[in-house]
Amino acid sequence: MHWTRILGIGLLVGGIILLLMGYNATGSVGEELHREFTGRYTDETRWYLIAGGVLTVVGLLLAVFGIRR
Repeated sequence: MHWTRILGIGLLVGGIILLLMGYNATGSVGEELHREFTGRYTDETRWYLIAGGVLTVVGLLLAVFGIRR
């Protein structure tokens, strides 16, 4: 297995973990109150979701395609 596929799998797993952390944070009481009064999630929750999404996509692309020579 090439190192880019291993890196891709690691990024994919890390991205899924961040997405799950962000998703769990959206259901917390503090997050619900913040969203109720401001109409948006906190910066920390948004960064978890954004970073998790980006890492998941990049990891999936690297794991599936890798770097072709």
